[in-house]
Amino acid sequence: MALGGRTTPLGLASFELFCLGSADAGCLGWVTMMARDLPLSGDLTVATTKTVAHYDRSAESFWRGTKDHDVSQNVAALLDSIESAPPLTLLDLGCGPGRDLANFAALGHRAIGLDGAENFVRMAREHSGCEVLQQDFLKLELPNATFDGIFANAVLFHVPRAELARVMGELWLSLKPGGVLFASNPHGPDVEEWHGERYGCYLCWETWSEILEQAGFNPISHYYRPSGKPRAEQPWLASVWRK
Repeated sequence: MALGGRTTPLGLASFELFCLGSADAGCLGWVTMMARDLPLSGDLTVATTKTVAHYDRSAESFWRGTKDHDVSQNVAALLDSIESAPPLTLLDLGCGPGRDLANFAALGHRAIGLDGAENFVRMAREHSGCEVLQQDFLKLELPNATFDGIFANAVLFHVPRAELARVMGELWLSLKPGGVLFASNPHGPDVEEWHGERYGCYLCWETWSEILEQAGFNPISHYYRPSGKPRAEQPWLASVWRK
């Protein structure tokens, strides 16, 4: 497979697994091997518009590839950290086709989804029966002090680093006092890269935690996924934060 003028030994299937939150041997090292010569322009909205357009085009295949993916560890990390009594008001940020949104609703919570891709929003409404907002992550319009928890699974790494502190501040404002944010992102050596039509920002724990703390969040816990693997085989960094 050729990308950005170079040939990679990793197949498309491995990259899809990485982006869907799973990993096989072919995924490992992907972040540092796959930089494409498509630098961010001065208009950072290009990062989200191109990425959203890609997901919009591949919505059906994305659903087939992710609908049975087990993220119960991440769901538990969020719910177990929230001190408010259920039912909870939860925002599934970057809800995609609605797998986790439907799960939150089935657990009896008031779940609201948000995604930028029109087809994801349509599918999430159909799969969950929940309210789903269509918004660009760089142009969020969220009510203040509304959510007990925010579930941001495999989504915030699509926000350009230059905008990340501002976006995290907006999420902080949307949480109730004591509310909890869960985030899971592929980590890396603080690089911003294009993979095909998808932008990604891959940060180490130290950089990620500094940005979150500057936005006002207090750390609760963090871990790497998949569990039970050596660190070199854990491309995902999950973290839990309290307002």
